[in-house]
Amino acid sequence: MKKAILAVVLGGVAFGAMAQETPWQVRARAVHINPADKSDPIAGVGPSDLITVSSKTIPEVDISYFFTPNISAELVLTYPQKHDVYVAGESVGTFKHLPPTLLAQYHFTPSAQFSPYVGVGVNWTTFSNNKILDGQGSLEHDSFGLALQAGVDYKLDKNWSLNLDIKKVQIRSDVMIAGTKVSKVKVDPVLLGVGVGYRF
Repeated sequence: MKKAILAVVLGGVAFGAMAQETPWQVRARAVHINPADKSDPIAGVGPSDLITVSSKTIPEVDISYFFTPNISAELVLTYPQKHDVYVAGESVGTFKHLPPTLLAQYHFTPSAQFSPYVGVGVNWTTFSNNKILDGQGSLEHDSFGLALQAGVDYKLDKNWSLNLDIKKVQIRSDVMIAGTKVSKVKVDPVLLGVGVGYRF
């Protein structure tokens, strides 16, 4: 009888532990990238001939870890994204970039159904497959910058939630031709995302 009672108690404790929220949350979002397009004029070319970068919508996955109910860290991930590059409205090539971002977040009302949050962190972007200015130009390999974030989770149940998120990310790179800097691209996009989240 004692063994049976002990087994029931231990089983109840284990079930209660499993029922509690874990610190982990994952989200999947569709994110629209809207570049600021504030590049410098290309050296030796007219001041109106600025470099601009195309906007696009991409898939995104983020992983969050909650240190406390209010404080979490979020790692934002995607795969390398291809953008078109224009000078004075004319296409001059493409490039790819991979922009993982790490943010510290504060959740104002974590136990409420409507839970807003803000975040601040860093972005690291690496560029690849640079094919701009007829193959003569390239972008600097890496960019480090600030990332700001605001968003809200709307809880559907204990595990699932809807998410709306907006970020401003600093992404900048020098434009090089034959080892000489001819411009500076300031992509600095606003990223507007919508998606779903799952709290384990």
